[in-house]
Amino acid sequence: MTPYVAPAVLPPVFFPLRTTPPATRSPALRVTLFRGLFVKRYPFLDWMRGLAVVIMIQCHVFNSFARMDLREGGPYVLSQFIGGMAAPLFLFMAGMTFAFQLESLERREPNRWRRWRVSLRRAAYILGIAFLFRFTNWVASLPHANGDEITKVDILNCMGVGMAAVSLAALFGFKGRVRFAVLAGLAIAAAAPIMANLPWGGTPSILQEYLVPGPGRPRFPFFPCASYVGFGLAAGALVKRTAADRLDRFMQWSALSGFVLVFSSQYFSNIPFSIYPKSDFWRDSPGLILIRVGIMLLMMAGAYLWTEFGMGNRWSWMLCLGKTSLMVYWVHVMLVYGDVAKPLKRALSIPETALATLLVTLSMVALAAAWLWWKARPKVGQAVPVPPA
Repeated sequence: MTPYVAPAVLPPVFFPLRTTPPATRSPALRVTLFRGLFVKRYPFLDWMRGLAVVIMIQCHVFNSFARMDLREGGPYVLSQFIGGMAAPLFLFMAGMTFAFQLESLERREPNRWRRWRVSLRRAAYILGIAFLFRFTNWVASLPHANGDEITKVDILNCMGVGMAAVSLAALFGFKGRVRFAVLAGLAIAAAAPIMANLPWGGTPSILQEYLVPGPGRPRFPFFPCASYVGFGLAAGALVKRTAADRLDRFMQWSALSGFVLVFSSQYFSNIPFSIYPKSDFWRDSPGLILIRVGIMLLMMAGAYLWTEFGMGNRWSWMLCLGKTSLMVYWVHVMLVYGDVAKPLKRALSIPETALATLLVTLSMVALAAAWLWWKARPKVGQAVPVPPA
């Protein structure tokens, strides 16, 4: 079964030496010192990404290890229901990261067409990572490898194609980017039920897998999953343009918008008539997309509240996972779905699967912490730069 989730675009894989210059006192927008350069960071996004990693791990462990006769019961169903939020979270945060890159690109490159080409190259880079990931899975499954493993459409493939589609936002200024991103997200979500019910019988199967959901096909088609990238791009553009001392108010509006989206989308999803001749709520419904976007806005506000007022400057294992989410994804999929765990697959009870989830999570935290420590170690003959007073 295809894993549910994948990492956000270009998750940080270094452990920064943090400092807070006098001009930046808010923990919500910390300044990271890395190789002598000050780089803006948003801890609440790292924490949110780490939460998505935890959701992903428990979903995959239960999916791989739980016995088949237990999969109709409440604990397994609950694990997969919660796990369904991980992919939207990663796609949404990929859009946010993409928005940050477009904002920086706009300052450096005045030519809009060049900005678009750079954005397309970024999307192609993500697709390259997607195929590299599939290739390593194929190699790991030797000598029983199947060629379909390389062409399987996973979430990184959806992420790359979605970023290519919304890269047109690079042609606009700030306000135009936000409008385009929101309209693109709405258009993709609204078109999903129509696209899913078109007669696809004569088209290549690989095209169907990339574009539309269907029985036996991967869970990450462009329609409707790429809409999360568009909504994330809009949110990221707004976050990037919001001053640090106004993030509190921004997050209040984010939480309010999240509540409105969740309750209004749930209401309209339950009315007895629809504009679509046929629609599946769990596969292609625009209502589900907007409910999840509302939940993610609420989660973003909650993550901001915790990192701003609750966590302080203490070490956080959640931030640790968030900063290394690509590596954790890669390693844990090989561990949970690979041959190394073959004796445990579909063989554990619910308590045993819960224990396995805890052990895999702890091992990934240890791996992430070790990697960050390794990246932070002083190089031989290299002095640690000191920020100006």
